[in-house]
Amino acid sequence: MIILLLGPAHKELRAFLESFGDEVRHTDKRVKATSGILERVSLVISYGYRYILKDDFLSKFHRRIINLHISFLPWNRGADPNLWSFLEGTPKGVTIHLIDAGVDTGDIISQRKVNYRNNDTLRTTYDRLNREIKSLLVSCWPGIRSNKITAKPQPPGGTFHRTKDKENYQYLLTQGWDTPVNNLIGKLTTKVKG
Repeated sequence: MIILLLGPAHKELRAFLESFGDEVRHTDKRVKATSGILERVSLVISYGYRYILKDDFLSKFHRRIINLHISFLPWNRGADPNLWSFLEGTPKGVTIHLIDAGVDTGDIISQRKVNYRNNDTLRTTYDRLNREIKSLLVSCWPGIRSNKITAKPQPPGGTFHRTKDKENYQYLLTQGWDTPVNNLIGKLTTKVKG
């Protein structure tokens, strides 16, 4: 099988995928449905990819494009999910989902809640979320690889943020990404159902 990995070069993830005897191609550049890199690709994995995939691309890989997202969907779709989970007090976790025409709105393959510690910073929680999403992929990989997955629609509600949304809250990041998360909790609130 040929797999296309979209986003930053995640060497350990690539090595894991290749350990099954599959060819893994990688790019962090914008791809189109006509891009040569797609030749004979049968599965696409997006992880930290910064571009929206267009409808013609999506239709080419119907239900064979997954996204690794470091939030507990439907909460914190879009940019900076870790930051918003603390600012708004929403659930923290990771989700593997199918990619559809929306932003982080596709059916959920699997997800896992992730706890934080009192001494955590934005950096330590971000690193933990990335370890957890990779661990979740490892556990789900046999079903994803063989296309024997059951995905369920996302529950209603949730939140969405763009990169520019955090501009009004930069002042709260007193130590940048080393800001303690306890300094951010509840600075904004979102009504969380369930």
